[in-house]
This record gives sequence, structure tokens and C-alpha cells, in this order.
Amino acid sequence: MQLHDVPMPEPGSGQVLVRVRAAGVNRGEIGMAAYLKAGAPVPSGVEFAGEVARAGQDVQGWQVGDRVMGHGNGGHAEYVLADPRALMRVPDGIDWVQAGAFPNVFMTAHDALITNAQMATGETVLVNAASSGIGLAAIQIARLMGAGQVIATSRSADKLARLSGLGIDLGIDTSHEDQAAAVKAATDGRGVDIIIDSLGGGAVFEANLKSLAVKGRLVNIGRLASSTAQINLDLLWLKRLKLIGVTFRTRSEQERLDVVQACARDLLPFLQAGRIRMPIERTYPLADLARAHEAMNEDRHVGKFVLTVD
Repeated sequence: MQLHDVPMPEPGSGQVLVRVRAAGVNRGEIGMAAYLKAGAPVPSGVEFAGEVARAGQDVQGWQVGDRVMGHGNGGHAEYVLADPRALMRVPDGIDWVQAGAFPNVFMTAHDALITNAQMATGETVLVNAASSGIGLAAIQIARLMGAGQVIATSRSADKLARLSGLGIDLGIDTSHEDQAAAVKAATDGRGVDIIIDSLGGGAVFEANLKSLAVKGRLVNIGRLASSTAQINLDLLWLKRLKLIGVTFRTRSEQERLDVVQACARDLLPFLQAGRIRMPIERTYPLADLARAHEAMNEDRHVGKFVLTVD
């Protein structure tokens, strides 16, 4: 990571220039380095919060000074250009740090749980890697949108204890508990309807299939454990399971904007009412992004790291 001075962005037609006040740090941004080749620098950051500084021609709905948070490339900067449809209004009483931590994880978790898994009221949801930003967002969305039971897993008993105030019904420490057995005990042998999965393959994948109920849905967001797995097709067949992958990398621009708007529609009222919160592990000044990446790689945190921009 290198800090560069670049010219002030100029909003074109249909673009908004945002003066960034805070921006979340996400694990996927670290992984992007593996995809880069020698050439022009690539801006970092997929989410941000700040004030509208300028609005280009044909922009409607936003005015200079509006407090906004949004999703798009280049959020780790003093100023960023955004599509106006990728912005959400920051509710009164929400500070910049909370706003900067909101868009990416809540959009991703909402898209996985509500749009793709089509969670129905009363269904049981399991969230693994539950102390991550996406995990914490998924837990809160499941509870607020009517899940009957919310189960969280982690390899750390300490992290599970820190999740107790967010609405989980059961925490499973997979470092010494059998996930599938614990799920069956908690659901009278039925299994869970939905798994929001940030771990991926290996032994985790097998445990996830065993934990699902008939007609269960496994939504894979990340592959922190492994990107490969063996599948028992008998389980897939007998339980009539659905395996769903989600990512922003292969979405059209319209699909990405639809995700933003769906998140805003369903979740901004809860944010306004104070019923959603993202635990913040630590804030760093913009110039210390590399230190935030190092802290994230240590994997001791619960919640998000956020950059602040003076």
C-alpha cells in the first residue's frame, strides 16, 4: 500500500463528488493484491461516508452538504466519485465512523440472506465466521427481519462471548464442538434453513451440509478456510439443498446498484432507529491503512476497522 497525491476528481454528468470523512476496511481489499499486476496504481476501498462536495450535471436527489455513505471504488481517499444511486443517506445521530463501516458488509449480508437465500419469517439461520463484519451484519439482519433462531459459530469462545448482545440464540465454538451435532441438538434434529458462509471449503463445507435442513440453502460469500471442497451428493440429493455463490466481481453495474437500493430500503429504518450497530475494533488515520491491514490479518478483532479522514 502506498499513499499518493492525485488531482482532485471532477464529477462528470451523473456523478457525485463526496468529501470522505470515514471509510471501512474490508478483508477483500487485502486479497485484491493477489489479482494485481505491474502497471497503474489501483485505488483502495469499497465503502465510504462523508458529505456531498459537488454534484455533476443531471444528478437528482443529492445536494452539496448532504451526509451520505456509499459503495464504490476508491473510498480510501479524501475525495471519491460515486454514482448517485450507490449512495445512501446517513441518518441523523449516526456518526461518521459507524456510517463508514455500514455499506459493504450490510449490503453483502442483506443480499446473501434476503435476496439470494430468500429468508422467510421463522426460519433458522447459521452464520459462520460470526465475528467478522459480514457475520455481525448477517446476525443483526436475520434477527431484525424475522428469523426464528440465529446460530453463530467461531473458533474463539472469547469472540462468541462478545457477540452475546447482538441477538444470537446459540454460539458454537467449533474449536472443540461438533457443529453439525450442536445444530441438530438445538433444532430438534431438523437442521438450519440457511447458512451464511464466509469460510468455504474443506471440513467446514462438509459440516455445513450436515447442518442444513431439508430444502436448506448454503450461501457462500468467502473462502477463508479453503476454496476447494469435496461434496457428498447424497446429502445434496436427499435434502434437496441449494448451494449459492455471491460476489460483486461478476455483477453488472445495474445489479450492484440494485443491491445498494435493496439494502437502503430494508435496513436504513433500523439504522435510523438505533437497532443496527457495527462493533468497531479500532480506527486509524488514512495514512495508516497498512497498519489496519496488519491488524486484520492477526484475526483477533470483533467487528470492523475504520479509516478516518481529516
